[in-house]
Amino acid sequence: MSEKRTVTVENKSQISIADLILLALLLAAGAVLRIFSSGFAILGMKPNFMIAMYCLAILLIRPKLAGCAVVGLLAGALCQISTPSPYINLISELLGAVVMGLLIRIPMHIRIRGKALDVSPLVTTFFSTFVSGAAFVVCLFVFYQASAAGLVAYAPIVFFTALINCVIVQILYVPVRMAMKK
Repeated sequence: MSEKRTVTVENKSQISIADLILLALLLAAGAVLRIFSSGFAILGMKPNFMIAMYCLAILLIRPKLAGCAVVGLLAGALCQISTPSPYINLISELLGAVVMGLLIRIPMHIRIRGKALDVSPLVTTFFSTFVSGAAFVVCLFVFYQASAAGLVAYAPIVFFTALINCVIVQILYVPVRMAMKK
């Protein structure tokens, strides 16, 4: 009698209780790592673990676009705990998660020596992180009248954060996916 419990979401898609638990664990891990990630800095740049964890969750759970938006809003709300700029993370994480939701629908494989390698974690996380970071920087400019020089200074930070995040998610994707199957 091992019934799989599900929660009905918009458009009659099903998200299992296990998926919700995985999402909660990954977002909690992202929030904790975000707060304590100063030790992970490489040349002054560090991964944004919250973005990495919600990208990983979206890759594994594959919710509909509305579900991705909810994941982004949850991540943005959790970011409010440790941010000096209120509400900007709600916008930036929402946009990053929606981009992730759009990109996961596109198959991304490359062939290496006859074997297909799934590079979707790498590519989707890079673009999602980049969009989220760019949205954050634009919101800083709009809401706090940051200087144009400040915007230019943020560009390499956004790029390298996206680069670091996509590597982290690519590395974590296969073992977490295998653990989910068990």
